[in-house]
Amino acid sequence: MYAFVPAALFLALFGVSAREDRRRFRNAIYLGLTCIFASIGLLFQVGHLPPGLAEAVILAIFVVPTVGTLALGVFLIGNGLTMVRKEGRRPGNLLSFAAGVAIFLLIAFVFVAADTGPPALDAVVAGVVLLVAYVSFLFVCFLAYAYLYGRIKVRGDVDYVVMLGSGLTGGDRVPPLLASRLRKGQAIHDAQIARGGRAPLMLASGGKGTDEKVAEARAMADWLMAEGGVPQEHLRLEDRSRTTEENLLFSRTIMEEADPSYRCVVVTNNFHAFRAAMMARKAGVNGQVLGSPTARYFWPSATIREFVAVFWEHKIANLSICGAIVALTVALALRIS
Repeated sequence: MYAFVPAALFLALFGVSAREDRRRFRNAIYLGLTCIFASIGLLFQVGHLPPGLAEAVILAIFVVPTVGTLALGVFLIGNGLTMVRKEGRRPGNLLSFAAGVAIFLLIAFVFVAADTGPPALDAVVAGVVLLVAYVSFLFVCFLAYAYLYGRIKVRGDVDYVVMLGSGLTGGDRVPPLLASRLRKGQAIHDAQIARGGRAPLMLASGGKGTDEKVAEARAMADWLMAEGGVPQEHLRLEDRSRTTEENLLFSRTIMEEADPSYRCVVVTNNFHAFRAAMMARKAGVNGQVLGSPTARYFWPSATIREFVAVFWEHKIANLSICGAIVALTVALALRIS
């Protein structure tokens, strides 16, 4: 049982950290390390397991990830083609396609280099695999915890439902992506009233872009009144912000000025919820972030963008680790060349 001590330690760290604040990225890391050390612990126990169960453990730890990686590459390429067909060839729409192609290029590089390359190239291959493994570990942690975070339910009454803005269509119309956030916000508003709670104020947050005729907050409020029948007295506007960080900071100021002990829920799209929650924590917003539905074909590329942003927000630690891997690879390659 000592083999499971590291997994138990990281699980305890995860529980304590998540209890303190669910919006921390380190929660995702603790959860990922728990799974890795639990898998290692299971491998140490394989010899003591019944034959059928032992094979199942080995299959789950080694074969499933391998097959899953190939399946993921195929899925991402297919999704990338769908994105291009439906959303155009903008660089951001090519992320899932590029990720899928990169998976197969990496596999081809490893096999070709391992068979034909000099010894120094073996060190390079090992370094590349280690670098990819580190980034992949972070991505899987992000993905798994973002999924768990997205299962959060609103408990008790809130004073505000903050809805983060996005770009308008034609300069003054709410697009489907933003409408999804507004529907989610109204659902929270209506559910609180239905269970006998006080009506929370709906705070539409978004300023006026250079290509927009009105502030996003104004268009959002008009949509809620026209499409959702929300009373005007239940609406508040934050119409100065240009970024998500400003959405949260300016909204926090409005809420604190009205009630320093406010409690809120922030609404964005599901692919953006965990990163927005991290930003909300940094901005000092007292509330969790909930996600609204997004078109399935849009989700993979959007999630990759979110991960890249989170990776770069922790660039000092991540680039230091990546730099250490590269330095170790170069030193090893030079030594054996």
